[in-house]
Amino acid sequence: MHIYLPIAEMSANVWVFLGMGWAVGFISGMFGVGGGFLLTPLLIFSGIPPAIAVGTGGAQVVASSVAGALAQYRRNNVDIKMAGVLLIGGIFGGVIGVQIVRILRAAGQFDLVVALCYVLFLGVIGGLMMIESANAMRKVRAGTVLSHRQSGQHGWVHHLPLKMRFHRSKLYISAVPPLMIGAFVGFMAAIMGVGGGFILVPAMIYLLRMPTSVVIGTSLLQIVFVTAATTIMHAWSNHSVDIVLAAMLILAGVIGAQAGASAGSKLKGEQLRFMLAALVLLVCVRIGIDLVVTPAELFSLDRLKGDL
Repeated sequence: MHIYLPIAEMSANVWVFLGMGWAVGFISGMFGVGGGFLLTPLLIFSGIPPAIAVGTGGAQVVASSVAGALAQYRRNNVDIKMAGVLLIGGIFGGVIGVQIVRILRAAGQFDLVVALCYVLFLGVIGGLMMIESANAMRKVRAGTVLSHRQSGQHGWVHHLPLKMRFHRSKLYISAVPPLMIGAFVGFMAAIMGVGGGFILVPAMIYLLRMPTSVVIGTSLLQIVFVTAATTIMHAWSNHSVDIVLAAMLILAGVIGAQAGASAGSKLKGEQLRFMLAALVLLVCVRIGIDLVVTPAELFSLDRLKGDL
């Protein structure tokens, strides 16, 4: 069964995108990430224009993050004040990112920039995650007790100005690092169509030294608002959010997330991280191949048609 996507201006198989939404939802529920880092490339691989994939992928990330944020809030695992500081930076970064997307689209370079961003960030983060999880599994097999970083050890962050007290996270640190982290994540959300959790969570744990139990909920809350803002800005400024496509992805993603959460509960933490790292690197390699191989069509009239 096919359906016409008005913004993407193409006909699409409903079952393909429902299956895609379910699969990304399953991965989101299993690994505790928004899934945008996987959804946007999958949409591009399936023929959706990159600008539409980025904007529409953001809408799906918002929906998949709302339920998780609410659940974490009910468990008192959200630092509202920290989320607010991150949000301020995120909105600022998102505004800049949306304007850069508009400029890159006008110059015809947006597709290349998105691909390069994915290869760079997914390659680095996936590689680091793979090394860390492999070492953790090796230590577990050897019977070594894994050490965990303690919250409250701030290092260089402790010496910056504009200090604030974050009671839920039990931190007294400068507001500058959260603002900068939030701005970077907002910028990436606008450029890559991701929630930014795969960047935000490690930064909150290793740079801000927040307790892990509070990191997930705070990250999800920030992702909801920043990604919602960037999605609205994409729809308003770039007209790149396809509501029909987003509805299919969201519907299937909610169902898939429940199955993924159930499956993820049966695996150990280091195993989940290793599998997620492998998935991230697989996506990175797939995008990298598309950058170097000769395309089937050396010339395209898509931009000309859009200007008519």
